[in-house]
Amino acid sequence: MMEATVTEPNAIEVSAKAASHQGEFFLIDASFLENGRVPGIEIANEEKLIDPGMNVLMRPNGMPDQYPERPQLVHVPEKGGMPRDLEELAGIWIVSEPLKQLFEQLDAEAFAFVACDFRLADGSPAPQYYLGNVLRTLDALDEASSRVRIKLDHNYQTGKDEKRYSLVGGASLVFKQNVVGDAHIFRQDRMGAPPICGRAMFEALRAANFSGVRLRDAADL
Repeated sequence: MMEATVTEPNAIEVSAKAASHQGEFFLIDASFLENGRVPGIEIANEEKLIDPGMNVLMRPNGMPDQYPERPQLVHVPEKGGMPRDLEELAGIWIVSEPLKQLFEQLDAEAFAFVACDFRLADGSPAPQYYLGNVLRTLDALDEASSRVRIKLDHNYQTGKDEKRYSLVGGASLVFKQNVVGDAHIFRQDRMGAPPICGRAMFEALRAANFSGVRLRDAADL
């Protein structure tokens, strides 16, 4: 397997071993719309949901009182069509009721959901949607078997260099099954990447054929 070419400053390279791990784990996120289109939805009361001193809306964290009021989702026809089962706005998942149910059936402890009041442009009620987030974070990456860039960022508070994993330029990720255990979905610690799901969730999502769900083999990115 080809080795990664490192371009980031202060980065070191980890090359992949020959053994294939395709089909074990998958990155899951919202797929791109054609022709540069975007979802035709907005969070009408987003400014009221942002924490004081922050500039962006934080992902759901599982706390029942995280937001001061219920998120108000609205369809904006001139912007785009109705949302698919999975969309993403500013890094936050927008999840349909059927997709939420599947996620919770497989691995309820991994997720946080916040119900939205969703209205069409004329004010009439629309299908139920949720703000969603994957809360579980694991340090499960098998560095020795993966091909991934590792960047060392200096922490000026501790005086130490800290690892950050980067998928820029492609990667082949292998995860330790003994660390993942029974988890069906998680975020890899120190990696700015979409959540990672296992084979069982991949198969369930593929069988249900939800719209907007993109699944990429983590071993071949």
